[in-house]
Amino acid sequence: MKHATSLLTLIATTLMTTCTLHAEEALSPIALKAPDLERPASLMQAFSKRASSLEVEDRMLSIQDLSDLLWAANGVNRPEEKKRTAPSAVNAQDVDIYVFLAEGAYLYDAFENVLKPVVKGDFRAQLISQPHPVPPVLLFLVCDISRFTRITDDAARRNLAAMDAGIVSQNIAIFCAGSGMATRPRAMMNTERLKDVLKLSDTQIPVLNNPVGYQK
Repeated sequence: MKHATSLLTLIATTLMTTCTLHAEEALSPIALKAPDLERPASLMQAFSKRASSLEVEDRMLSIQDLSDLLWAANGVNRPEEKKRTAPSAVNAQDVDIYVFLAEGAYLYDAFENVLKPVVKGDFRAQLISQPHPVPPVLLFLVCDISRFTRITDDAARRNLAAMDAGIVSQNIAIFCAGSGMATRPRAMMNTERLKDVLKLSDTQIPVLNNPVGYQK
């Protein structure tokens, strides 16, 4: 009986320790700030400066800059209608933005204005072969074609998803050009590794990624 009790105590202690370790290692959600709609960049200046570049500093974006970047990319600009800054075919809102930082990967929840933890660990260098050094923020655009409920043809769904992701990527580019940041839309990525890390379903298609950082 004593041995049985000791064994149960050891198991309970081990489970508690394991749970504690997992809790300590877990990522916490990142609350984003409301978008700063008074940023001093003009639209035409942003277009004049738009260029594809990976020459960025390695310092992390401020929380306000990260918040504004994500809102510009595909945030909610008409809350009462649940409409976004980027249009989508048949209003499917199929584009999800996964944000890869040094500490882990997050999913941008535009309606809650928060980054929701997905997986802990720095996967940035594993998912793209360039640039070196890896920029502070990587935005991965994943389209869930199951949201095209009014469209049954799979090829048509994928074409629409590519178009929608391109619009979001351009939003990112224009915002970066007007805010002292640099980015480049990239279709090259380790797709299979990305699917594994994010536990994507068969209907979730990685389309583009945008490395982002402050311009050097």
